[in-house]
Amino acid sequence: MELSTRSLCCVLLSLFAGLASGLEITSTGSTSIDKASGLSVKLDCQFSLAPEDSGPLDIEWSLVPSDNQKEEKVVILYSGDRSYEDYYAPMKGRVHFNSADPKNGDASINLTGLKSSDSGTYQCKVKKAPGIRTRKMLLNVMVRPSKPRCYTEGPTQEGKDVVLRCTSNEGTKPLQYSWEKTSDSKLMPASAVLDPLGGTINVRNASASASGTYRCVATNPVGTEECILYLNVTPPSNIAGKIAGAIIAVLLILIIIAIILFCYCRARHRKKYEKEICNEIREDVPPPKSRVSTARSFTVGSQRSSLGSMSPSNLHEYALKPQYDKIPSSEEYERPPSRTPLPPPAAAKMAGPNLSRMGAIPVMIPAQNRDGSIV
Repeated sequence: MELSTRSLCCVLLSLFAGLASGLEITSTGSTSIDKASGLSVKLDCQFSLAPEDSGPLDIEWSLVPSDNQKEEKVVILYSGDRSYEDYYAPMKGRVHFNSADPKNGDASINLTGLKSSDSGTYQCKVKKAPGIRTRKMLLNVMVRPSKPRCYTEGPTQEGKDVVLRCTSNEGTKPLQYSWEKTSDSKLMPASAVLDPLGGTINVRNASASASGTYRCVATNPVGTEECILYLNVTPPSNIAGKIAGAIIAVLLILIIIAIILFCYCRARHRKKYEKEICNEIREDVPPPKSRVSTARSFTVGSQRSSLGSMSPSNLHEYALKPQYDKIPSSEEYERPPSRTPLPPPAAAKMAGPNLSRMGAIPVMIPAQNRDGSIV
């Protein structure tokens, strides 16, 4: 009895084992994929069925967490001859089955617009009772290097240590940096020390031969970018000459400022002096014009009266007589005493009786002082 029971159990186990071995995953590609962000990837999962697999077909893709304590997240599902693609919100609209009818043996999916958050382990599970098979794939979404920046650190002078640095701000690590010289002999300086992870070249005791054009290439598994740097190693600078030149320049500037201030103060002082001179009142006492005018009118009137009493014959004789009583002009009255011209030599004076016989009329000439004023 016991023998027959054991025989029956063995027969049943062998039967179930044969039935379960009918479903197989036939994909043999790599189970680890590296892709750049923004691209698309196909996760391959091909399968085959056996006549013994007679149950309904179910295909399930899930994101397996690295922590076994967390629950798997279903990404896409095929069941009952229908696809369900909206299970996982972060991938909504970006994940689709590769075949329009997965039951033909293609359970592969396509994931578009890759993001770094899409990285993880994906599991393909195919079920068709009584067979069940799974396949896991590791997807690593990487960011390609951004364009690096090339620059130098420290002084680029002969005899100094010159550091060339190359840095890419974006990109999935590890990033590898490589340097090469693209000018002249294209040979790197013998004293150059390269750090491929840090992206630096340390040129010790640099010489003029180190000058030239250098190229840096940043690389990771999904892309490369490069930058160009021109290095010019200059002779040591003359520090003493620069200091002397700076001192001379400062002195010249101070001298120029002093000259400008001196000229400004002098011009201001001269302007002030001229203004005071213009405001000064000058006193000049010319002879009174009113008296001169009176004297002139009196003298001219007397002369006219004298001339009026003369006959033509007398006028002729009067014209021939010397001008011993010449009346000064207004200019002579107004002229300062020091410049008054001396009177001409006096002619021979004629006696009063003789003048009376000639018909002359006595004329009274007002007395004058030295400055020309009438007394």
